[in-house]
Parts: sequence; structure tokens; C-alpha cells
Amino acid sequence: MARILLALLLLAAPASAEPDRISYLLGSNHIGAKMPFEQINPGVFLTWEGAPLDWTDGAYRNSFGKLSASLTASLPLIRWDNGELAAFAGVAVYPGDGRSFAVHAGDLVPVGGLQLRQGYAFVQAIPSDGRTVDAIVTFGLTFPMGEGF
Repeated sequence: MARILLALLLLAAPASAEPDRISYLLGSNHIGAKMPFEQINPGVFLTWEGAPLDWTDGAYRNSFGKLSASLTASLPLIRWDNGELAAFAGVAVYPGDGRSFAVHAGDLVPVGGLQLRQGYAFVQAIPSDGRTVDAIVTFGLTFPMGEGF
């Protein structure tokens, strides 16, 4: 079942348009972690920029060392030359580990927070409930399509 959900999330991207941005997740920092987590989390995400929401679909190595996928919508709060601050929310699938989260629907877990993009760098701040971690900060590189590596 988890593999089916993972495939559906990866296929949930808008089918009628090419993505506007590609992002590479590099890692994370688990603030106030009460157990060990992997902090090297490579991943690839595609973003379709629109009005009023941007949609992002991707796959990554999660902090439990397994493959995850997520689909999020973000709402830009402030945009400036070569950057933005946005609120985002969505769902991620954590095969076999979803039930370890305080809020879950099986292996589906809600995700959300704030993301900052400046130039080719991005950072996300994701609050948590404090049971296993207080917050997660993720970071990586992001490029307009055609400029990525």
C-alpha cells in the first residue's frame, strides 16, 4: 500500500505544464531531537509556479533512511528580486514509519512550515510537536528549469 501511495504522490504533478523550478534537498537539522535522525537527506523536487499557489512534487531520503515522497502547495508571502518567503503545506508518505508521527493517516504525514529562497539556496523551517523533535530545518539548492545541474 505504501508503494502505491508513493507512486501516486510522484505522479500527482500537473500533467499539462513543464515545471518551472528544480530543487535539490541536501540535508536537515533536527532541533531538540530526542532520538538519532539521519541529517543527510538527498532529494529532487519539481515546482510548478502559479497564482496564487506553487505546487511542488518530489522524492527524498527521509530522516529514517528510507525513500519518501511529498506533494506540497506554497503561498508566497513576500517576493523580491531573486527570492521569496512562502508558507507551505502538504502531505508526505513515510513507508513503514508514518505511524511514528503524532499526526498521521497510516503512512501519510502532514507537512508544513515556512520556506525561504534567496538566489540558488533554500531553507525550510518545519515546526513539530516536541515529542521526538521540536523543529526541522531543511536546506538545499534550487534553480529555474534549464539552469539546474
